[in-house]
Amino acid sequence: MMQTAEPSTSPPCYSWQRLDDFTPRALHALLQARVAVFVVEQNCPYQELDDYDLDAWHLQVHCNGQLAACARVLPPGSKFAQASIGRVLVLPAFRAQKLGHGLMAEALRFSLSQHPGSGVALSAQAHLQGFYGAWGFVASSEVYWEDGIPHVDMLRPAKS
Repeated sequence: MMQTAEPSTSPPCYSWQRLDDFTPRALHALLQARVAVFVVEQNCPYQELDDYDLDAWHLQVHCNGQLAACARVLPPGSKFAQASIGRVLVLPAFRAQKLGHGLMAEALRFSLSQHPGSGVALSAQAHLQGFYGAWGFVASSEVYWEDGIPHVDMLRPAKS
């Protein structure tokens, strides 16, 4: 059962794990959050769990001991030629705390530390282009439909 969030009294706690390192309860919380947002909230029945999870680093953000947000980073050559960030979400109960920018800052920091010299790609829901644009991502495709939702590929080029 998803919990409601109390206003955070401490700074968010960021942690990274590979799939094999999750405890069963932590994995359950992560998967429950992704299904709650990407399948239920967005009314989008699709295969949320995929094989990319096997190669990903998973970022979790906890506030007051509760999972509040998450994302995953994939290595270059996995989904895109570049490293990529995906499954970015902030749970509804925590959205007022504006965790999205901190989540992206940490995901980019980690991605660039693990894959120096690589650009970073993502597949964004089209209405979030402005959010990702604030992080240096630019559209690299036309808008396309994926699972009934308009998306656009975006790229943050490698720094020279």
